[in-house]
Amino acid sequence: MPSKESWSGRKANRAAVHKSKPEGRQQDLLIAALGMKLGSQKSSVTIWQPLKLFAYSQLTSLVRRATLKENEQIPKYEKVHNFKVHTFRGPHWCEYCANFMWGLIAQGVKCAGLNSEGLYRVSGFSDLIEDVKMAFDRDGEKADISVNMYEDINIITGALKLYFRDLPIPLITYDAYPKFIESAKIMDPDEQLETLHEALKLLPPAHCETLRYLMAHLKRVTLHEKENLMNAENLGIVFGPTLMRSPELDAMAALNDIRYQRLVVELLIKNEDILF
Repeated sequence: MPSKESWSGRKANRAAVHKSKPEGRQQDLLIAALGMKLGSQKSSVTIWQPLKLFAYSQLTSLVRRATLKENEQIPKYEKVHNFKVHTFRGPHWCEYCANFMWGLIAQGVKCAGLNSEGLYRVSGFSDLIEDVKMAFDRDGEKADISVNMYEDINIITGALKLYFRDLPIPLITYDAYPKFIESAKIMDPDEQLETLHEALKLLPPAHCETLRYLMAHLKRVTLHEKENLMNAENLGIVFGPTLMRSPELDAMAALNDIRYQRLVVELLIKNEDILF
């Protein structure tokens, strides 16, 4: 008969074998996920191939976006602007860049009232918006738009929107318009961003600088979405037709472009840190 010691030894060996099976199975799954060969098999295990493809696509997307950010950036001004005209309607001529800086930087967009519900969506009282417009025509940079003068922030936001609507040439110019619309129609997110980046290069420096300044401001607005209920999509609805106007005279074609205008502004806001 087997001794007590030999029986205990066989029992311990069986326990060790059973214990090693789950560990071996985990190793097999890990090897399969990495696409490595098992033992003497000639073909790779492919049960995790969809997961590998998904991880690869995500990594590729990150690399493309990082490359886009590190590539040639939209030119930024290094000198102080020297504005000569300071009126609401009159374009602001800068002696440095020899172009029209449309007044947004000169007059300033101060991030006040960021928690106000419906910011930029809610309209202010039209007569007071007209007062703001007249104040800039009369006093230029010295115009008082503080909360002491205009308690309702929607008056100031209304004046800003009116300013952009009244521009003789839209902030996103007629020449660059088709490229921006093209980017909005692309389904692949990375290709879409690359096309949008190319579209920005078509803008005159003054327009691009103003757009960069405005998008940074609107991005800050979205950071208070829980309070103001204004995300990038909502702001796109407001600012799409304000910043872009179709060069086509066909009313139906212009109407069809509205959804793409909204998407362009939404993309610019969401990817402000990459595109500018």
